Amino acid sequence: MGVPDSVPMTYVAATDRYERLPYRRCGRSGLKLPAISLGLWHNFGDDRPIERQRAILRRAFDLGITHFDLANNYGPPYGSAEINFGRMLREDLASYRDELIISTKAGYDMWPGPYGEWGSRKYLLASLDQSLRRMGTDYVDIFYSHRYDPETPLDETMGALNTAVRSGRALYAGISSYSAQHTEKAAAILHSMGTPLLIHQPSYSMLNRWIEGGLLDILGTEGIGCIAFSPLAQGMLTDRYLDGIPADSRASRGTSLSTSLLTEENLRHVRALTEIARTRGQTLAQLALAWALRDSRVTSVLVGASSVEQLEQNVATVDRLELSPDELSAIDRDAIEAGINIWEESSNT
Repeated sequence: MGVPDSVPMTYVAATDRYERLPYRRCGRSGLKLPAISLGLWHNFGDDRPIERQRAILRRAFDLGITHFDLANNYGPPYGSAEINFGRMLREDLASYRDELIISTKAGYDMWPGPYGEWGSRKYLLASLDQSLRRMGTDYVDIFYSHRYDPETPLDETMGALNTAVRSGRALYAGISSYSAQHTEKAAAILHSMGTPLLIHQPSYSMLNRWIEGGLLDILGTEGIGCIAFSPLAQGMLTDRYLDGIPADSRASRGTSLSTSLLTEENLRHVRALTEIARTRGQTLAQLALAWALRDSRVTSVLVGASSVEQLEQNVATVDRLELSPDELSAIDRDAIEAGINIWEESSNT
């Protein structure tokens, strides 16, 4: 049952909030994450009503989603997702802070000049301090290097993450969109500093399978968790584009999915995957999330939500996570590389 955009100001969390979702251990750490986490990349900037955002966050926590993932430049405008989340943290979730995993990232452009992006110590630690002020919290649970910087020594970037943890501004260190080779090196550097690499956040979906080419093996060997972002392939693995491009979709806005990717060849594979989902009594999105979680090395999947109803449908994925060998074989025929990995350059640098 969906929650309307207008919600009461007093919030008390559901008493059964830990009975819905499974929680998976993050690598060899002591931390567990919900199988489904909420990403605030879209839908939490100043272009969306604050009460709709509040309804989504409240419902997420009531359903057992304890992990909320942000970055310094999420919005629009940059920083607004952290500001809006901080407001709702203060007004709704402050008494539950110790039940939450809050993560943020720095690496992409945030402010003008040479110190406003990439992986220098100057940028990462300044950005983290700004994020803490925007959210009104003393620490985040996970702080990520959002992308590999080919011009900054990896020791410097990892040293900044180590400082973030040692100073108490973050509890754990993470990286995002790093190649298998650079992940292995980053983990070794952090290990030498006494700060384990907790987690890697790569893009991963049935239409973007690059992490199967070695990265997952390294994460498993090193005991590093994995949280997949864009498991719905920026919306392609939903029913939104089967009959055209909706006016309010990401593709129509050109935000993260180009209309050039919605080729008839790609849509043919999407329609075939949709039929597999239907035979399972699931939506395509639910099948896509279950598929991404089929590997025990994947700790969690990050979903976005523009409404409470969409969030609830995604969480319902956990009602049927099992995939038979025949189903996996059928999926493999249409789970193809669709050219949608817009983070490929960063991962292959």
